[in-house]
Amino acid sequence: MARITVEDCLSQVGDDNRFALVHLAVERIRQRREGEPCMLKGKNKEVVMTLREIAAGHVTFDNVIDLPRVRKESLQRADEENLEAEAAQEREE
Repeated sequence: MARITVEDCLSQVGDDNRFALVHLAVERIRQRREGEPCMLKGKNKEVVMTLREIAAGHVTFDNVIDLPRVRKESLQRADEENLEAEAAQEREE
């Protein structure tokens, strides 16, 4: 993997605002420590993986608060779809 730079992240955050970047990264790290999975594959440390998420555009000020809720809702939908599929399969048998 290529090295992640602060400039990569600042281009996503905008305004060359390092203070805002720190706040965004801290919020995401808090979520990760509460059990939220990383959105990218990798074996780097927590901070580096968070910066990679920001640089890739997966974590923004617009979505950082909603990320845990959105993930939980998508997991619930997947569970419901699996239950429906199992019920349909049982009816066919």
